[in-house]
Amino acid sequence: MLVIPPDYSQADHFVQDICQQGYAVLSPHDTLQLTGNAPAELAALADSWDRLPADHYLRDGGHYRRRRHSCFILNGSAIEQTPHRFHWQPLEYNALHGGIRRMFEPIEADTIAQPAWNRLLRGVGAVCDALRGQQPWYVEAHQFRIDTTDGIGRPTPEGAHRDGVDFVAILLVDRHNVIGGESRIFEAGSSVGKRFTLLEDWTLLLLDDVRMIHESTPIQPQGESAHRDTLVLTLRRGGFQTE
Repeated sequence: MLVIPPDYSQADHFVQDICQQGYAVLSPHDTLQLTGNAPAELAALADSWDRLPADHYLRDGGHYRRRRHSCFILNGSAIEQTPHRFHWQPLEYNALHGGIRRMFEPIEADTIAQPAWNRLLRGVGAVCDALRGQQPWYVEAHQFRIDTTDGIGRPTPEGAHRDGVDFVAILLVDRHNVIGGESRIFEAGSSVGKRFTLLEDWTLLLLDDVRMIHESTPIQPQGESAHRDTLVLTLRRGGFQTE
């Protein structure tokens, strides 16, 4: 299987590249610089992916996804965690799981309390401010573990999609004994796209969700305990998606 690594943006061209092509990818080194975190601080966050509960809403009958979900309002350096709420998307953005209230277990309080967590949110938010102007961002944070319990695991069972937000940030937390999980990105309304595989922990892919459609291909095991862990942050102006 051909594995194509991403073309990393230079840190000082990250915003410009997103403006020009609708997405950009930062190396782990530059993600650390953007967020002001040390490697050990992010490694401490990663432990919580071992404690994700099963996603019981999979409509394809699968058992390959574990997740937690929490919401925040980010305004400059200020971060407010909202009361725990459901995750909802309209059918036009998620044909498989749209139109239903999905209430997941919240992200653990000990995880959110770590300084590295807020730095991650602020770093991503600063890029979105640079692209759209500073304003409150309604952030949904999703911890995902995709495993190969069913033989394969599907990071995006809904297929190629938009999320109905302004920006989507996908951080690779861990790849362990898997093949696949290729990121595929297309311009909305066009067949023009890119494909690459996030391989290094804490690589950051940031997408303009208005302009780009994205998906990740299934993963297959190459050994025991095969899984792919990601942190997905969606940022939306004006409020959270709701009915």
